[in-house]
Formats: sequence, structure tokens, C-alpha cells
Amino acid sequence: MGNIRFIDDNGTFTMDAPEETSLLYLPSAGEKGLKSCFSPDLGGDAKTDQEHFLLEPVCVNGLSDNRKTRNFWCITEKGAWSACGSSAEAENDRFTDRQDKSRITAGFMWQRLERTSDKYGLSSEITSYVKKDENTEVMEVRITNRSDQAQTIEGVSVYPIYGRSADNIRDHRNVTSMLHRIETRDDGIVVSPTMSFDERGHRINHTSYFVKGEGARIKGFYPTEESFLGEGGTYTHPAAIYKDLSPFGPGQSFAGKEVAGAIRFLPVRLAPGESRRYIIQAGVGDGETNEPENPGEYWERQVNVSFHTGNGDFDRFMKWVAFQPILRRIYGCSFLPYHDYGRGGRGWRDLWQDCLSLLIMNPEGVREQIINNIGGVRTDGTNATIIGEAPGEFVADRNGISRVWMDHAMWPFITVRFYIDQTGDRSVLFEEAPYFADAQIKRGYALDSGYDPDKPQKRGSLLEHLLIEHLCAYFDVGDHQIMRLRGADWNDALDMASEKGESVAFTAAYAGNLRGLSELLSGLTEKSISLAKATGILLSGEKREGVLEKYYEASSDWTRTEFDPKEIADDLKKKADALTETIRRQEWLNLGWYNSYYDNSGRQVEGEIGGQVRMMLTGQVFTIASGVATDGQVESICESADRYLFDGSCGGYRLNTDFGEIKSDLGRMFGFAYGEKENGAVFSHMAVMYANALYKRGFVREGYKALKALYDASSDFSHARQYPGIPEYFDNEGRGKYQYLTGAASWYLMTIICESFGVRGEQGRLVMVPKLVREQFDKDGIASISLCFAGQQVEVTYVNKEMLDYGEYRVTDITRDANRYRVTLGRKDR
Repeated sequence: MGNIRFIDDNGTFTMDAPEETSLLYLPSAGEKGLKSCFSPDLGGDAKTDQEHFLLEPVCVNGLSDNRKTRNFWCITEKGAWSACGSSAEAENDRFTDRQDKSRITAGFMWQRLERTSDKYGLSSEITSYVKKDENTEVMEVRITNRSDQAQTIEGVSVYPIYGRSADNIRDHRNVTSMLHRIETRDDGIVVSPTMSFDERGHRINHTSYFVKGEGARIKGFYPTEESFLGEGGTYTHPAAIYKDLSPFGPGQSFAGKEVAGAIRFLPVRLAPGESRRYIIQAGVGDGETNEPENPGEYWERQVNVSFHTGNGDFDRFMKWVAFQPILRRIYGCSFLPYHDYGRGGRGWRDLWQDCLSLLIMNPEGVREQIINNIGGVRTDGTNATIIGEAPGEFVADRNGISRVWMDHAMWPFITVRFYIDQTGDRSVLFEEAPYFADAQIKRGYALDSGYDPDKPQKRGSLLEHLLIEHLCAYFDVGDHQIMRLRGADWNDALDMASEKGESVAFTAAYAGNLRGLSELLSGLTEKSISLAKATGILLSGEKREGVLEKYYEASSDWTRTEFDPKEIADDLKKKADALTETIRRQEWLNLGWYNSYYDNSGRQVEGEIGGQVRMMLTGQVFTIASGVATDGQVESICESADRYLFDGSCGGYRLNTDFGEIKSDLGRMFGFAYGEKENGAVFSHMAVMYANALYKRGFVREGYKALKALYDASSDFSHARQYPGIPEYFDNEGRGKYQYLTGAASWYLMTIICESFGVRGEQGRLVMVPKLVREQFDKDGIASISLCFAGQQVEVTYVNKEMLDYGEYRVTDITRDANRYRVTLGRKDR
């Protein structure tokens, strides 16, 4: 990992001089709602939701710009020292021989900052985390006298409580500070704003925020910003510290001020080598707290999958990859410094893809989640796009905009099929769930002026929901008989082609799903299944024109009737075959790959255009995964992707070549600099799905190349400049961006387990079909995996004594001891 060194098999790592790397942060959260992050100098923020920020909201650039954050000062005879390195002096000394020695050690949801000052003869150790069962942050501070003489120190902790909505950063920032009511108590400070300011409708506030301290007797408080900073002071050079301003005592009240949240402790005398421990707690609530306890072990237990390969650092890196879906369950897509958009909640794709990893690590409860989640589907096959906190709670869109992502309907089936394979539970298909309803109707083409939210919801089986999703999508096509792009597909930045845009990539994906649904229905033992009678319109005839309008009209009557699952299976297969034939006939390019899209001018997007080669990865991923691409075409696609898209210096396969224009008839992505985000960056999610598709088709070396490129880039700290894990994308310099909250983690984990190690379920039965390459075995020819399957921890060890490569070996023997399997691999020709 370069500058990062793993120190145990749970992924705990350490790093020297972390302040010399910009934009680093570590997530820390509990199970009660508080979501925090810590930079190496304790910058970052903390919040329970969009409306309740304990600390001032911070975006990624603010990690270095905003000094209004956590701190701990030591006032000594020699001067004042920031134990976090957050002082004007520390910034001035950075990159000189006067710079403090520093180190970060971190694990799941906690970090420990160590700093040593030669000038002050002090060292600090600050362990930061969020309690598992409280909305409380903890800073455990240990100050040690490293000099050969006794020293007197006064500790001053700083927690500048923000105490309001993120909206108020720009909307009435000063006015909302006037709502603050601040009280000093014996052990700390409590802030209780009187109202939540919102010009659409102000509300009485019932939430308090607090900071409290212990470790030495408290001398007093600097509750307000002006009492701590003084005139002309800053958070890195405050007057209270440098001019020794007198603090306030307990039992005092203040109103209408910004909050510094500073606590000053009485002086303590430390002998040489002696330490003093302080505990600072801050949170959302009235200040009642339990004893602090580092939650690291709890979070380690949530990651119950482990690997042993020929690369120990990769095995430890995978711990963080497995932890990332847990982080997204907690944070959604809005509450880390890079993710400074939206107002909380997970998106539709996130919801379903995160279930993939849960089925591997924590399958208990996934069945219920699936049934709850499917209730976000409308009867027109579209869906709510944002998921609330409560089970089955949905919102039409993050920003209140009516729109349709044409790919959304394909993700639930991928998860449901994986669930059935892992568990063998087909009965989930017949569980009943409601349909989501709002004013948006007819796949977003119209609004229902008579919408009544109190009207009883229509209901149907999970299978019915899946069928309606796919069948409605099948009929929503453009001029080329390819499914319309609508508001966008997986690539949210293809959002400017709603009239004539078409997505070949996801039409191929739907073809694969329709075939999968057909196979699932063919395997049912039921002679008939109950569906809404209107569904029959979507299952009859080959012509697409006018079918959706007939279905919309008929669906006002949700009467049930019986259908033969075998007849439905046949119809779905015909539809899948029709889509496959259309794509093969008109979208294969002589250059050696598939066109992925049509733009808003109705033109193919890829090929040689104006003397310039244009290629996109997305269309290749889904034509391969769905079986639309023949084996020969897959070979050609791989050659083309290696030639035009692969860039090992920044993570592997780019999302597209440089189109060299701001293509306003396709999407905003072309306004981004090339190599940033959706415009040609190595976008981890699609790169992993490319690998997954290749593995499934038997192109193992090619798939491994894609996975390894992402790992190599993620673990090359000199370029990636990130903590362990997979980022959303890598920029042109190979820097990882948008860490932690990416669907790529679930897919990477699933691909390594189910494809590379080949350990997965088929209709509830454990199967082992290894696709490991030679270098994935250790020096003794061993590769192993431990994971949860069917409610039990299972360990599978592959033994490859001859160090054979994939394609050279076969399984020659399997032995079992309880839930431990030993699989011997031998040469194929024996």
C-alpha cells in the first residue's frame, strides 16, 4: 500500500505524516444515526441527517480550508501546542525540520492520531470514534510529557457546535445563529436552538447538541465563538489560548451566538514520562452519555468474510472492500466530504446492489428487505428513486424532480435471482407487496391531477412486480427499436437525450434479464400464477406500438386472473431473442465492438466519427454479460477495450474515449474535463462489472486483468492518495475520488467470491467452481476463503501444489470436515 502499512488481518493500517496528503478522511458512525468523518487533523463533520449537523458541514476541499473544527490545545510554560496539528504554528512548520512527527492508525469506524513535538516536549494520542449505540462522538486524548523535566499543562478542547441544517450554510447563516440558546453546565456545554429556520415554514426545534469533558477538573468554558476567538483571533490562533482570556463558569446562559464549544481544564503537573487522559464527548442529545468504548471490534464482526491468497495486502484490502457496503447502508449517498449532494437516503440502484453483499456477509433479514424494497415499483414499471429511513419508505426523487432512469427496473431481478441461488427460497417470488403511487404516471410522461395519496395501494406478488418492470421497459422504445434513454441510465450524466436518446447497453441488459426470468418461470412447479389481468396485454403479440397505452388504460382495473407460467416463460424468451437479434443486427460496429447509445439527434454515438474513434465501455459490459455478444465478439471487444480504453496508470478501463466535444445532445458528462467522473475516468463500478461479465463468459484472464488493475491503482498510495478501499473513480493522475460510497465494492466482493473463488449458491446448494489464476495462490499453492453460507461460516481451501494456471487445472478431490472444505486441483490432462 505504499505509505500505508497494514498491521493486522482485519485491515487496521498505519501511516506516517498523514497531514502531508490532502483530502484524506475516515468515516465513523454508529447504529443510532450519527454519521461523522475525521481527517488526519480531526477536521470533518458530524450529523444525523440533513437537518441536524453537530459540526459545520464540510465538502472535500473544506477539509484543508475549514479550521473551524475539533481541536485539543495544551497550554504550557513554552507556549501553546495543538495536539491535533491544527494551529497556525503547525501549518507554518509543515514541510520544515520543525514539523511534528505524526502518525495515523485506523480501523473500521475509528482512528488514532499520534503527534510528537520536540519543541514542547509533549506527545499526544487522540483516538476518535462514534459510539455504536449513542449519537455521540468521542475523543480520547492522552498527553504525555516527553521531556526530562516536569511540565505543567492546561488542556483546552474545542468542539465548534454548528447545530442546524446544512441548508443554513448559505441560507441565513448569521440569522440562524440568533436562534441558539447556549448553557454551560458542570461538565460541558449544551446548545438548544429555539427553531428550525425554513422560510417555507419555520418549526419549533426539539433537538439539542452538547459537548462535555473529563480527565481533569474543569476550569471553565468558552461557549461562544467570540469568547474563544476574541477580536482578530482565528480557530488556529485563538485569543483565548494566546492571550489567556478568562473562561466562563458553569450555570451561565448565552443567546444568539455562534458556538465554539471550548472547555478549559485546570492545570496538571506531569513528571517526565507521565501521561494525562482526557475524554471529550460531543453529540446530538441532552448530554446524557454512557462510558465510551471503541466500537472497532463490533464493526470487525460485521465483516465475516476473509481471504487468503498469494498477496497478504490484497487480503487485508478486501476487508475494507467488504466494509464499504456497510458504510453505504449508513451514509447513503450524501454524507461524506466528496458526497456533498442530495439530502440523504440511498438511491434505487444502491438499495438493490448493497443487498448483494449482504447476501454474502449478513443474509439474515435480506428476504424482508427485498419484499420491502420491491414496494418502490409503480404499476407502470418505473419506481421511486430515493429510499427513506423506514422499511418501505420511498420518495419519488432526491430533488423533487419527476424523471425516469431507464435502467432502474433491471437491478431488482439481479438481486432476487442471487438471493434465490444463495438460499434456494423461490417462495419469495409469491410474497405480496404494495405498488408505489404518486402523481407521476405513464412512465413519467404524464401527471395524475386527481392523485389521492389516501387511496388504497394496489398490490401484487414480487414476481408480478418484476414482470411489470421488465415488460413495460420492453415496450418503451425509440426509433431504432432500442429502449429509450429517458432521463438517463446507470450513467446519470447521460441526461440530455430524453427525446430521441436510446440505450443499447441496457437494452442488452434487459434482454439478459428477460431470459433469466424465463428460465426462472420455467423451473416453477406451480401450474398457474395470479397476476393482474392487465398484465396480459404486455404478454400478447409481437408489435410494440400502442401496447403501453392499452396497458395504462386497462391497469385502472387491478382485477386478478390466473396465468400459465410456462406460457409466460415462452413469451419472455421470445422478447429476449428479439432484443438480441436487433442488437446483433444493427449495433455491431466493424471496428470490433457494440454501439452503446443513440443521442438526442437519433445518431449512433460510437464508431469512427469525423476521423475520431469513439468507444464506450458500458455497451460492452452488458452485451457480454447478457449473452448478446458471441464468444468471437467478446474476443474482439477485449482487444478493442485494451487498445482504446485501458490505462493502467489510473485504474484500468476508462468509461469512454475522449469525444473531444461538449456533446449537448447526450449528456452533461461531456462538459466535464476528460478523465473526470463519467467523462472517461476509470469508473470503478463499470470496470468491475466488465470483469464480472468476462468471468461469467469464461474469459478469466481478461476479467482478472480488470480486477487487478483496480486493486493496483487503489493500493498505489503515491498516486491514489486514499485510505484502503475502492473509490468511485480514478482521475487522470490516478487519484482515487469519492471514496467509500460506491456500488463497485459490492460487485468487486461478489466477483472475487462467486467468480474468482467460485464459491456460491445454485438454488440453495453450495457449489465450488474455481477460476483462480496462478498468482492468486500462495507459495505453497494454497488459496482459501471463509464466508457465511446458509447461516453457517464455511471455509473453502483450494490446494494447487503444481501452481497450475486457470485452464490447466480441474478439481480432482474434495474432502470435508464439518464446514471446512479442502479442494484439490490437478492437471486437466490426467
